[in-house]
Amino acid sequence: MLSALERHELETHTSVTDGPQHFEGFLMRDLLELVGAKGEIATAHALNDYVIDIPMSDFERFDVLVAMKMNGRRLTARDKGPLWIVYPRDDVGELQDIRYDYRWVWQLDSLTVQ
Repeated sequence: MLSALERHELETHTSVTDGPQHFEGFLMRDLLELVGAKGEIATAHALNDYVIDIPMSDFERFDVLVAMKMNGRRLTARDKGPLWIVYPRDDVGELQDIRYDYRWVWQLDSLTVQ
């Protein structure tokens, strides 16, 4: 199902890597639309037991990517994969605020929408 979503690319800095990184994946809003998810909050769960609530409005306001590749290589659990929520940090000054850094969920395992 994920491979059927339109592919997008994004180059941006992260708070956990050096220099700009090139990400490839799909937009979170496209996935949510595909599955018919409606709600105010998306709770992201990671393989490392990290959990955070993300306002659904983020996915409409910003081109939030669910990255499957970084710098041309498929993400694995060893390098923040298999999926990583990535914000267009360099494109929108507001996204350089630390509260958005917490929403960059790597090793994304599941998403619950309420």
